[in-house]
Amino acid sequence: MTRSRTAIRADRLFDGAASVADPLVVVEDRRITAVDSGPRAPVPPDAELVELPGATLLPGLIDTHVHLCFDAGPDPVASLADRDDDAVLAAMADAAAGQLAAGVTTVRDLGDRDYLSLRYRETATGPQPTIVAAGPPITSEGGHCHFLGGIARGVDGIRAAVDEHVQRGADVIKVMASGGMMTAGTVVHQAQFSPSELRFLVTEAHRHGLPVTAHAHALDAIVDAVAAGVDGIEHCAFRTADGVHTPDDVVAAIVARRIAVGATTGIRPVEGIVAPAELLRHLPAMLAAIGRLVREGALVVAGTDAGIAPVKPHGVLPLGLAQLTELGMTPVDALRAGTHVAAQVVGLGDRKGRVAPGFDADLLAVAGDPLADIADLLRPVAVLVGGRSVLPSLSPSV
Repeated sequence: MTRSRTAIRADRLFDGAASVADPLVVVEDRRITAVDSGPRAPVPPDAELVELPGATLLPGLIDTHVHLCFDAGPDPVASLADRDDDAVLAAMADAAAGQLAAGVTTVRDLGDRDYLSLRYRETATGPQPTIVAAGPPITSEGGHCHFLGGIARGVDGIRAAVDEHVQRGADVIKVMASGGMMTAGTVVHQAQFSPSELRFLVTEAHRHGLPVTAHAHALDAIVDAVAAGVDGIEHCAFRTADGVHTPDDVVAAIVARRIAVGATTGIRPVEGIVAPAELLRHLPAMLAAIGRLVREGALVVAGTDAGIAPVKPHGVLPLGLAQLTELGMTPVDALRAGTHVAAQVVGLGDRKGRVAPGFDADLLAVAGDPLADIADLLRPVAVLVGGRSVLPSLSPSV
């Protein structure tokens, strides 16, 4: 008899909300069909039993901000420029594999060239992370990441850019509301669109049913983005010409409106790689700003910006979630931020980020207990995507 179901038993389960002891999770046809608990929880007679002693089972992790087209090399922008589309798609496959190896089963790609992240998810074979895709970020002429092609000039250009993203099948609109550190000629503490242009962009995107998340290092850009009604703010660095400032009213608005803040956490140190001096000078204050948002109850998730530098490899999210605990979250809150909460932020809360009947069988098992020591997220022993094993260590016990 061919067994159609898999039953997974571990020492403990974090189901996306809370911890469960002695779980038994049953998977069938890419979905979770049952979750039971207790050392004597019955195994369905037609199920293969996989036992993971000493392990914690979790939902697959969700990174809310990656760039699959960037290779995390010394100069990812130049590397991208040197590659044709086929080479970029191959690099995306490597990036996706790196995410899965770390237990990241869903990513939101917030900036590519020529909508290649959408093409990749349609053509890739084998187990892949679920990709929520923005396509090229909408930016100003000469603005941050203009080399990705999403340049919009004035209201008419913004309307055309949003319409193109809709027609190409983008899931979210990413707008570069301020300058960025990867683009020469832009200024991180200055806004790139007028308040009225940003409001128009958000209105157009929402008219088509698409959420908007704004890259915003600059305080002015954050203020404009909040006023425009964005759904998310990436980085949220509160930069000004003379430092970092977190006005009480701006913080209160972000908290009250439940605007998703993508904290740019997660760094894997690389010998010889040092961050730019300007970033190092302001980084403590920028992290303190995120810490304040955490303390005041803002909706904060980890968006690692994976791919943009050697210290930001694909699959760095476990380190990003650990960093959230350094910024004031408990391990439980950080795990929620990387699973159930992140799923809601990327628009997949009805099928991702929980270990519950009816949800996709995207699962991560790690050695130890990340609820006690979140560093245990760095010890994956099994990863499933839609019920299919990615790591070879997952095998039946019977």
